[in-house]
Amino acid sequence: MEFSDPKVYLIPLGAAFILLEVVLSARHDEHLYDWRDSAASASMGLVATLIGIVTKAGTLAVFYVVFTALSSLRLRWLGYDALSATSVGAWVLLLFGDDLSFYWHHRLSHTVRVPWAAHVVHHSSRHFNLGTAFRNGWVVFFYKPLFWLWLPALGFPPVMVVLAMSLSSLYQFFLHSQKIPHLGWVEKVFNTPQLHQVHHACNCAFLDKNHGGILIVWDRLFGTYLDSRHPEPRQFGVLSPPASHHPWAIFAHEFEHLGHDVRQATSWSDKLKYVFYPPGWAPNNAGQTARQLQQHLAPSSPGVAAKA
Repeated sequence: MEFSDPKVYLIPLGAAFILLEVVLSARHDEHLYDWRDSAASASMGLVATLIGIVTKAGTLAVFYVVFTALSSLRLRWLGYDALSATSVGAWVLLLFGDDLSFYWHHRLSHTVRVPWAAHVVHHSSRHFNLGTAFRNGWVVFFYKPLFWLWLPALGFPPVMVVLAMSLSSLYQFFLHSQKIPHLGWVEKVFNTPQLHQVHHACNCAFLDKNHGGILIVWDRLFGTYLDSRHPEPRQFGVLSPPASHHPWAIFAHEFEHLGHDVRQATSWSDKLKYVFYPPGWAPNNAGQTARQLQQHLAPSSPGVAAKA
């Protein structure tokens, strides 16, 4: 199967839509963009794109090893060697599988401290706009494909899997806009910009919600859905933001916080918990995770945000 990554169109397409959003924002005096923040997002995105190009080959290689190594087992247990790249049914199944993989990758990137330290980059802006879609962590590319390994194991050709991942990324770019209104019944099935704004909000009630990529059904199924018409005004960003707009500060700030917490922990058990427990955890209930904050949030206390 010939490989042509649709993500190559994202940069020129994204630049055009960002320019349109900037013009609309200025015309309506909405202040959706800040030039320093946008420059930081562009810098993070440039490095992330270069890393993504390099790691793409490695991802395909790993997928191919898994795909070929399990070929005989698929023939014996499932009755087929590989699923056809020309089958509509195979593509439908793959897109569902890809989106389920993204959901769990994304959810664990919010609820486990180490991947959160990598993913927090994407949430570090106090502005929510199309430029935010390019603000991605540089380490994510090295572990993200692990959540997709089961797809080549089931017989989906590696190129198909990588194409599905790229198509999902293209769709998700357009989720990062405040210019698109509520979409009614569409939000019962698909992720939309309004639902993704909920995900990016750092208000306590919104934390760890709406992790889906293309579909929102996984959040409904696994209990992480929050309606986009929630009345509380949305606050974007994280409570402990980077100290500057410098790309290294954006990339490293949560890793530095994690390293500090691990070093000051007095037992190996606590050190491991700092690494693998949810963000905000601390021994002796000295910290609060998103779930703990939500459990104690009084209905009359809007706008409470959690430590990132």
